[in-house]
Amino acid sequence: MQFKEFDDLSIQDNFIFEKVMREKSICKGLLERLLEVPIRDIAYIETEKTMDSSLDGKGIRLDVYVSDDKGTVYNIEMQTYKNMSEMIKRTRFYHAGIDHYCMEKGDDYVTLNDCYVIFICTFPIFSGKRHKYTYIKTCREEQGEELGDGTTTIFLSTKGQMNDVSELLQNFLDYVDGKPPTDSLVQQMDEVVKVVKQSKEWRGEYMKLEMDRKKYWREGMVLGETKGKIDAIIGMLHEKLSVEMIARITNMSVEQVIKIGKEHALL
Repeated sequence: MQFKEFDDLSIQDNFIFEKVMREKSICKGLLERLLEVPIRDIAYIETEKTMDSSLDGKGIRLDVYVSDDKGTVYNIEMQTYKNMSEMIKRTRFYHAGIDHYCMEKGDDYVTLNDCYVIFICTFPIFSGKRHKYTYIKTCREEQGEELGDGTTTIFLSTKGQMNDVSELLQNFLDYVDGKPPTDSLVQQMDEVVKVVKQSKEWRGEYMKLEMDRKKYWREGMVLGETKGKIDAIIGMLHEKLSVEMIARITNMSVEQVIKIGKEHALL
């Protein structure tokens, strides 16, 4: 059984990405690059937010969940798992869950916040050529007519081939893809990554997470039963291990791991 070593982590790993996005100036600057609009201020609603819609329903785990001075809500996630069909459906579920969470009983529907779900992917997406794909609801019969329901979904890829984004956004995507930082914001990100990786506190936090993962693994394997394996898989999915690694550890198929993850709203 092998897990990623702390010294091998990068901004592609959720543990690091969440720490970087906790820096307000960095998170705000990144959103401005993604949307190409100025943002006066942002407020952290929560990082690693979990939303439970009901006692027996699926929940949503959000990596970075913030809002701006206009009340627009943003969920930003780093994605390394290459399952586009599942990810597309998940954006729909995320939008619905965020709306449910934001709306108080008795509120008018017009009070719903505008909402962006943003996935930063470390692999080619859709045609494989673009770096950025923005989706809003439009009318099929009236071309260009937008529904205007306030929901936007953005997919970014570090592997795009076209010259389709700003230089500043390209700098960020290149950095996520493993290239050196080339401007001040990305350099700030890199500095935070270095601080995190030099921190004894965060090293300890990550080691505790790894110990918990190993615990899930041991408990599941000792039980040697389907339920034990399921509990182990759920625990490792909570810690965002890749489905491929979980499948290898538990001796189950990738398809079985994905099915369990979906049943518990972890994928």
